[in-house]
Amino acid sequence: MNRARVSIFPLAGALLLPGMELPLHIFEPRYRALIHDAMARDRRIGMIQPRGDGPRPALFDMGCLGHISHIEALEDGRFNIVLKGLARFRVIRELDVATAFRQIEADVEQAPEDEVLAAVERAAIEQESRRFAEALGYVVDWTAVSRLDDMSLVNGIAQVAPFDPAAKQTLLEADSLRERSERIIQLMQIVGRIERDGGATMQ
Repeated sequence: MNRARVSIFPLAGALLLPGMELPLHIFEPRYRALIHDAMARDRRIGMIQPRGDGPRPALFDMGCLGHISHIEALEDGRFNIVLKGLARFRVIRELDVATAFRQIEADVEQAPEDEVLAAVERAAIEQESRRFAEALGYVVDWTAVSRLDDMSLVNGIAQVAPFDPAAKQTLLEADSLRERSERIIQLMQIVGRIERDGGATMQ
């Protein structure tokens, strides 16, 4: 663990995982200030989900540190950025700061090693993903999916699947790729049942 001061972007439903990319459109003045500050320092910001609504909602305990790998400055002061996930962090405390954006003290984990699934685990998540995509009417290039390494497959699904913020948080907090894959399969089965029963999706 590495103790660090992290400037954060709280955003419900936005999941960033180590090694993955997250495109973001930045338009609020406080987050424009966050981007300006990050670009002047180390290009790093922390993505974290809020636990509620309001101007300063409570935060979940864990987020992911990201590096601004691409930035497009628009004429009216907005930004389009791409964040590359570096490592998870755990919030120690929120800092009392004068900046418009929030800052925390956090323990930042080491960047994760590459992980692989057993063949049967890989087959299980691919099979459940196909069922899930068909149930929700998604069009997927399965040939491209089959070429992804295990981490890109599991973490990519975790980021884009239409799960609610609390469910996405459980995926972030999974301590191994195998555990994250198992949780994704469980969530897909739950959402699939809701769809078949005519209820709302977990969005």
